[in-house]
Amino acid sequence: MSSSVLNYNSDLRNYLWSVGIREPEILKKLRIETLKDKSAIMQICPEQGAFMANLVRIMGANKAIEVGIYTGYSSLAVALALPEQGTLVACDVSEEWTAVAKRFWEEAGVAHKIQLYLAPAKETLQAKIDSGESGTFDLMFIDADKTNYEIYYEKGLQLLRKGGLIIIDNVLWSGAVINDQINDQSTVALRNINNLICKDERVDISMLPIGDGITLAVKR
Repeated sequence: MSSSVLNYNSDLRNYLWSVGIREPEILKKLRIETLKDKSAIMQICPEQGAFMANLVRIMGANKAIEVGIYTGYSSLAVALALPEQGTLVACDVSEEWTAVAKRFWEEAGVAHKIQLYLAPAKETLQAKIDSGESGTFDLMFIDADKTNYEIYYEKGLQLLRKGGLIIIDNVLWSGAVINDQINDQSTVALRNINNLICKDERVDISMLPIGDGITLAVKR
């Protein structure tokens, strides 16, 4: 069994992008536009977007939630993979960043699939629970403020059907999660959610070194 992990230099990453994924032109256009902003580190990588889109297809997902939209790359990747009647509940608090997302959703012809809620995500998720939507969602992607990850995870489990999937982003946090000298709130929150999910018998899990690390948690 190999214990090595590939270190992706720019040449190998370019090779991966050229033969390992088929990034739609609209996603590439959004990615390039977002890279012009200094906050672009928050954008997921193309291989993660492709992976998430294929999970949507494999699951036959119709109803999804995303917590943390930024400029919309992941939401667009998911919406493109959803069926025509599919729905993505998109949660964010930034009008500025989601304005970019909305423009690309429209251009891609998927805006009708996306319900954007500009409010604290924990409020939106609780409203969905209160309105009787528990157990009706197929998939959830969490990529927002780390200190609230546990709240999003718990509410997500309520909203997911049995066999539904939660994808948690940034779980490796550029390696900070294993550095005892780094103890800011976000890093501590990520360690806590990683430990919680590891021990959570309500889900089956797999942590993968894609992007900044993702955990897949399948509701039992």
